Amino acid sequence: MAAFLPLPVIAAGGERLTQRFRSADADGNGMLSRAEAQRALPRLARHFDAIDVDGDGQISPEEVRAFRRSDRASARTRANPKSKLEAYFERADSDGNGVLTLAEAERGLPRIAAKFARIDRNRDGGVTLEELRAWLALRKSARGG
Repeated sequence: MAAFLPLPVIAAGGERLTQRFRSADADGNGMLSRAEAQRALPRLARHFDAIDVDGDGQISPEEVRAFRRSDRASARTRANPKSKLEAYFERADSDGNGVLTLAEAERGLPRIAAKFARIDRNRDGGVTLEELRAWLALRKSARGG
């Protein structure tokens, strides 16, 4: 069994979730596989693909934290229908299908285009607003914000 890895509290007031994460981590590697999440944290497992921003098939505490922040931001966006990010995204999405192609990103959001492959979590050649939000939240979390 791997050595115990200290896990940060997953979110403010998230000590309970941190403990549940540790309990679900059957192999003790500090990450949850899809099977571990499904077995021990089914509510979290329902969002596995959205949480697994880097697409490595495992979710880290940082990815969970970023997802929770993104989910709260999404709830605020629903209360305030159009965030700046959503407005920029819609402007760049020239065909209005809700998915940015690399060409659309290059024209409308060049800084996003430069990181397109990292943001395109499911590697389908398009970036959705949800993928962009999750990636931004993960970056913010990595910076300690």
